[in-house]
Amino acid sequence: MRDIWNPWHGCKKKSEGCAHCYMYYLDEKRGQDGSLIFKVKNNFDYPIQRDKYGNFKIKSGEYIRVCMTSDFFLEEADEWRQDAWDIMRIRNDVIFMLITKRPERVRQCLPLDWGSGWENIWFNVTTENQKRADERIPMLLDLPFKHKGILVAPFIEEIHINKYLSTHKIETVSCGGENYDGARPLHYEWVKQLADDCKNNDIGFTFFETGNVYIKNGKRIYSENKFDQMKQAYLENLNYESSKPQFFNIPNYNNALFLEEKIFKPHCKYCSIKKQCSGCGNCGKCNKDSIR
Repeated sequence: MRDIWNPWHGCKKKSEGCAHCYMYYLDEKRGQDGSLIFKVKNNFDYPIQRDKYGNFKIKSGEYIRVCMTSDFFLEEADEWRQDAWDIMRIRNDVIFMLITKRPERVRQCLPLDWGSGWENIWFNVTTENQKRADERIPMLLDLPFKHKGILVAPFIEEIHINKYLSTHKIETVSCGGENYDGARPLHYEWVKQLADDCKNNDIGFTFFETGNVYIKNGKRIYSENKFDQMKQAYLENLNYESSKPQFFNIPNYNNALFLEEKIFKPHCKYCSIKKQCSGCGNCGKCNKDSIR
């Protein structure tokens, strides 16, 4: 995935998946309190920021994850959300991925001109265990979004969601294990069952990382290296690409506009989300010591 847009930062823990929140962990290492919620002023209008030549920094067709250090539907962000919607309306040629643990708040937070949804918004709920799957997915199915997905992360418990997948209202399911302090194990069998259910319903499935602790065939695999986790997940060969087209009707959407600018590193061949990525910048952060 090309980029992240965090118009606000900080969150309130909501459920079991929040127990070892990566944002809280990283904020604590920086001497910050992850529960403090604030508008990120220098980044708030990022999707409409322009470079020195007057071009949008975010190009047409890019895929942007929103609020990865917060929740887009957080109550404390109500005063800022309308301006964020306005930005996404302007950039209707960019795909915005929204992820929430608060689907019960979504309907009251939609813009007045929402109708049945905007083509460039991909809406996901997280479902870390069966309890949250049964709580959130029915709300997801009922909400007015044109593109709906499920993010099982952190994947901390076996879940069974075939009855929701069989409604054919879900386009993608992604999953990954837990990282950082207190990471709970992810079992291969859980992922395999979920992958099989998605394939049987012709729903796109992505296993993007194992997390710190991965259990397979009774063997405990521990890794803090994100590239190793990504590679292990990729080599399980569980990913599935749906036969149904995605983002077919988005105005001006053309991934080819920036294909020539893509920069991929050697380890990218093991990335399960490469097709949704427009490449990284040549910033040097991916050095050879990080690639195994």
